[in-house]
Amino acid sequence: MKKTFPLICLSLGVAIFNPLCSTVAQMLPTVLPLTQIDPRTDCVSQNPCFLGWDDQIWGSKGDRLALLTAIDHSLHYLEQDEAVTAYQSYPIKDITLDRVRRSLLRFRELVVSSQSPAQLQADVLREFDFYQSVGNNGRGNVKFTAYYEPVYTASPIRTAIYKYPLYRLPPNFHQWPKPQPKRIDLEGRDGLLGDKSPLHGLEIAWFRDRLDPFMIQIEGSAELKLTDGRTISVGYAGGTDYPWTSISKELEKDGKLSARELSLPNVMRFFHKHPWELNDYLPRWERFVFFKETEAGATGSIHEPVTPERSIATDKSLMPPGALALIYSSLPYLTKSGKLEYHTVNRYVLDQDTGSAIKGPGRVDYFMGSGRLAGKRANVTGGDGSLFYLLLKE
Repeated sequence: MKKTFPLICLSLGVAIFNPLCSTVAQMLPTVLPLTQIDPRTDCVSQNPCFLGWDDQIWGSKGDRLALLTAIDHSLHYLEQDEAVTAYQSYPIKDITLDRVRRSLLRFRELVVSSQSPAQLQADVLREFDFYQSVGNNGRGNVKFTAYYEPVYTASPIRTAIYKYPLYRLPPNFHQWPKPQPKRIDLEGRDGLLGDKSPLHGLEIAWFRDRLDPFMIQIEGSAELKLTDGRTISVGYAGGTDYPWTSISKELEKDGKLSARELSLPNVMRFFHKHPWELNDYLPRWERFVFFKETEAGATGSIHEPVTPERSIATDKSLMPPGALALIYSSLPYLTKSGKLEYHTVNRYVLDQDTGSAIKGPGRVDYFMGSGRLAGKRANVTGGDGSLFYLLLKE
């Protein structure tokens, strides 16, 4: 939002916990990220066929309008100069800006006119080509995580209680010499460098818990409920050029958490129970992320709003920005009893975001939405699946 937005995009998304996926993917630089498949062959081998199937569009709880909104955001992006530039260098010659745009327009027509999942699936299988991500193993295996837009309480001024800042992008950031300052240089070991920080005067808001601005840097965006009664949204504006560091892996390495405990809720519980440990572990992530105030709602890397459960983040050096995609994975949903239960889903999504932890063709970060429930779902999302892009037949 940013995702760029760094998204456990993570989301500390679950991606933080599996850096191996991106490492493996980066070992295959000569392999094209997508390969065209014949959906008819896959549908013969799978019963029922999931390719092109999405039963969450219709019904009283269907989100057809959300899907149409996400399509419109991508279409608006494709009219911009940045989209023209992005597709001029896209590595797969058959995937062009014009073809992506025409595909979205036709798919939008089908979503509006279709009356059932079966009708939409039949139309899509007849009219569209499918391009599958090669994944992190060259055989289509994709690691899914999720991210969300958190909601935090913050103060527009520094107080004795609200003292941990979130910073704007420095106006001369692109002129900073390398090596750039590390996190500890910008905020201090305890996060309270204050007036002595080179970022002094760029504060957007202050928080009472040091984990709050840190988590916003991981997620890439947030909604802030200010103590003066206002509500503002912040989104990713830039970041220093240091690599991603997995705080959870650092805790495991030091014996503070076991491999079985490496989930975001456990990491958060550890720091809430041992807040002094933040002074040791947060500086280990040397990268620092800056923000700007945005319009209400999270915004993706294509500078369009992201839509809950209809937007994804991928590595934009490999995947076509703004394009129509289909995901197949297992995602958590709230049951009537208040528990989270996993269901296998096939969903049409729009590729509208990226993140510093989302690298290689084997990574997808799924946007859950905003607020506490979205956060709970995002924090426990992490499984394998498949990713397909849909383009009109030539």
